[in-house]
Amino acid sequence: MTENSPQSPPAAPAPPPPRRSDATRAAILEAAVARFAADGYERATIRAIARDAGIDPAMVMRYYGNKEGLYRAASEIDLRMPDFADVPLEGAGEALVRHFLHRWEEDGTLAAMIRVGLASGLDGGRQQALLAGQLGPAVARFCADPAEVPRRTALVASQVLGMAVLRYLVEVPAVTAMSRDEIVAWLAPTVQRYLTEESRPPEAGPAPRTSPSG
Repeated sequence: MTENSPQSPPAAPAPPPPRRSDATRAAILEAAVARFAADGYERATIRAIARDAGIDPAMVMRYYGNKEGLYRAASEIDLRMPDFADVPLEGAGEALVRHFLHRWEEDGTLAAMIRVGLASGLDGGRQQALLAGQLGPAVARFCADPAEVPRRTALVASQVLGMAVLRYLVEVPAVTAMSRDEIVAWLAPTVQRYLTEESRPPEAGPAPRTSPSG
């Protein structure tokens, strides 16, 4: 190259490789969970979620249709239920309670998403249904009567979801002050009873009153 020859322009940076659709969906959902948890349903916007995910807002609409569709996808909680294969029958209640406490506390977005759903009016029992659907197989493992599994699953869910609401959403001081071991000590016997106690027939109503004689 001579002294007077023009320099070649720098090469343009190569465009980033296109994202696969599953990676794009995962990025959108991760951003949506964080944004809904931080801002609530009303204040969270598709544009902000797309910016957090590093994509165009049109991609969010393409995959999820609208904000409500995105919320419903983002709020499908994963409880990461183990199979409890190594848990003896007498330890079932404690194992379940400890798992739920660990799961709620390791991922603060679970409670936040329930709060968003309840506040927005979009939940409609979805979290209860999701919880029961994932909890059902564990209950079936410990419950001797398959016909009883749906009812006992609902009873167990009422305990663990109720505790989550009081401890992580409403933050009742008497509950938040308790240690994890204290909560297990109180809840585990009740959950154990729901799982393993024999079914009770409905109690007979009061005996009919007889009119006094004479």
